[in-house]
Amino acid sequence: MSEHSEHSEFSEYPGHPGYSEKDVQREVTELEHKSATAARIFDLRRIIGGLFVIYGIIVTIAGITVSDANLDKAEGVNINLWTGLGMLALGVFFLAWLWLRPLAPPPLPLPEEERPSE
Repeated sequence: MSEHSEHSEFSEYPGHPGYSEKDVQREVTELEHKSATAARIFDLRRIIGGLFVIYGIIVTIAGITVSDANLDKAEGVNINLWTGLGMLALGVFFLAWLWLRPLAPPPLPLPEEERPSE
C-alpha cells in the first residue's frame, strides 16, 4: 500500500498527522463556544456600565458631602452631585441594556446525522 492510501483519512490536513475531519470540527466547535463565552463575559456594555456606576457612586458621595467653601467656589452649583447622578444614570442605562438585550447564545452544533453533506 502506498503512503497516500494508508492516510487517506488525514490527507486534507497533511501538516497535522493524526487529525481527522471530525477532530478538526470538534476543535472548531469548542473554540467557537469558548469565544462566544468570552464575548459575553467581556461585553463592553458590562464594563462601561459597571465603571460608570462605581465612579458615579464615588462622585455622588463627594457631591453629597461637599463643604460650603467648595460650593461657593462653584457659584452654588453642586457639580459633583449632578455629575455623579448623571454617571449613575448612564451606568444603569448600559447595564439595563445588557440585561434587556443580551448577546445571542452560540448556535448548538447539529448532531452528525443532521449535518448537511459537503
